[in-house]
Amino acid sequence: MCGITGVLAFNEEGIKHLSKISAATYAVLQRGPDGEGIYFDKNCALGHRRLSIIDTSNAAAQPFTDASNRYTIVFNGELFNYKSLRKELEQKGFQFRSQSDTEVLLNLFIAYKEKCLEQLDGEFAFAIYDKETEDLFLARDRFGIKPLYYYKDENRFAFASEMKAIIAFGIPKEIDKSSLQTYFHLNYIPSPYSIFKNVLKLEAGCYMKINSQGNYSIHSYYSIPFKNTSNQQKDYSQAKNELKNLLEESVQNRMVADVPLGTFLSGGIDSSIITAIAARHTKQLNTFSIGYKDEPLFDETAFAKLVAKKHNTNHTVFELSNDDLYASLHTVLDYIDEPFADSSALAVNILSMQTRKHVTVALSGDGADELFAGYNKHAAELKARHGGFTTKLVKASRPLLNQLPKSRNTKTGNKIRQLQKFAEGMKLSPQERYWQWAKWSGFKKEELFSTDFLKNENEFSDYSTRKNKILEQINSDYNSVLLTDMKLVLENDMLVKVDRMSMSQSLEVRVPFLDHKLVDFAFSLPADFKIDAEQRKKILIDSFKDDLPQELFNRGKKGFEVPLLKWFKTDLKSMITNELLADEFILEQNIFNLTEIKKLKIQLFSSNPNDAVEKTWALIVFQYWWKKYCC
Repeated sequence: MCGITGVLAFNEEGIKHLSKISAATYAVLQRGPDGEGIYFDKNCALGHRRLSIIDTSNAAAQPFTDASNRYTIVFNGELFNYKSLRKELEQKGFQFRSQSDTEVLLNLFIAYKEKCLEQLDGEFAFAIYDKETEDLFLARDRFGIKPLYYYKDENRFAFASEMKAIIAFGIPKEIDKSSLQTYFHLNYIPSPYSIFKNVLKLEAGCYMKINSQGNYSIHSYYSIPFKNTSNQQKDYSQAKNELKNLLEESVQNRMVADVPLGTFLSGGIDSSIITAIAARHTKQLNTFSIGYKDEPLFDETAFAKLVAKKHNTNHTVFELSNDDLYASLHTVLDYIDEPFADSSALAVNILSMQTRKHVTVALSGDGADELFAGYNKHAAELKARHGGFTTKLVKASRPLLNQLPKSRNTKTGNKIRQLQKFAEGMKLSPQERYWQWAKWSGFKKEELFSTDFLKNENEFSDYSTRKNKILEQINSDYNSVLLTDMKLVLENDMLVKVDRMSMSQSLEVRVPFLDHKLVDFAFSLPADFKIDAEQRKKILIDSFKDDLPQELFNRGKKGFEVPLLKWFKTDLKSMITNELLADEFILEQNIFNLTEIKKLKIQLFSSNPNDAVEKTWALIVFQYWWKKYCC
């Protein structure tokens, strides 16, 4: 994995920005600490930061130019089938001067142009410059595992792995108000949009062409093949065998590396399955997990140790205290270059930092929950669709639930929170229920923003259009909910979290559940293979039961919650009251409604803070980001 960036000039004014390529490349230093390369042509500059994984020699350094000196590539990612692709290209007469997948990708593009994308098995974002035509070609992997931002005006086109490199090109930093409203609902900003107007993300499964006159086009080369599966007849035993074979192949492919490799092992089903498979394909597998000394409710290291023992892995547990988590807070806030308020990023950052001391590549279990219905909300959606006495009882109890104290950090408080959320969702359509259950901070626009900020109401007008686009595929087929999760939650929350936090520590993370053949297969299965009234991730668990300790089954899913409320009332109280949410700063900034912020602070420090914790965290993340990038 690496960091990439570049700029294409359309005129003399644009050419002035080529000199900023060094600063832009330096901005993604942490994504690639092993080397730097910069390429210049008369109207194009490309930058690359290298994390050496396959062919660590200088022969594979980037930017990489082909033998004809016409095409130059910057590539972030890995191709897991590059060896078979190389053999095919050699039969066509291509010669190679390195052992890298980068050179394979470049020659594959030369041979097939955009059609090459259909042959790739990997996670990637890349750009190829054609010196003869002065065109750029950019592409992103099928599921958005690797990021790609871009900016265009009348003078230039710039792209990068992260927003901070785009900012280094001196772009105008104007807030996209619809993106901001979406952020304060979801805690993140879905592609193709970003926090800034005119800075966009190339969507997953897409490629882009742009020429030296500034003309460009975007095309989709892949979408999850989805059709109504409700009435499909499939043999369950046969489906289990196919799933096992596909995942086995995917894990094995993703273990190719010229550097040390291991797996994240949380103690949950998904990472345990990946570990069980990986352990079969190496003499002794390195596995890593984190424990929470101060938060036993969320500590799953006992289960991780059972898996490690069963498969004889070289297991390392990083025991964290709340102080350890707090110590990483400013590191994470400093690295985030677009508002992103999934607080579990703190834990992923520490896991990545500690894991990187032992290996350079880690396999993760990300993607399984979205493919096979593993979240609590998936069980709730099934109940909402099928009803029953318990569902009606919870719905009728909504007025009482509204009055009870709620918290993510206690069993009782969290259960009340979940029941209230379920009761509220029951009165909504499937589309609106999905949006409600995707909510984290959930501010109301009219209450949150200042009168001046709301003055140009049309600047918020895209919010509903974007929301409806996200929800458009939800229908009576339960798989439509999982499809929406793949495109919204996985691409824009889970994968962003893992990519940014792992790459901030120069660690490559690979995602076996997101092999496209496996994903295509998963969406050919009826929903009742994945979830029923008794079990989530049904076919996944049934397929790999023999590989896992019995203790892992029949227990609730535990998503780790950072102890934000404790910090807000102690270590972070001064930052909240005297800095980021101080009355004077709110007035000077003129984005937020001071009255609402005051009410929020009173609720936060009361005996029943309820959702003030999530709202405050979303605000802190935004305010910290705004002070760093917009002041």
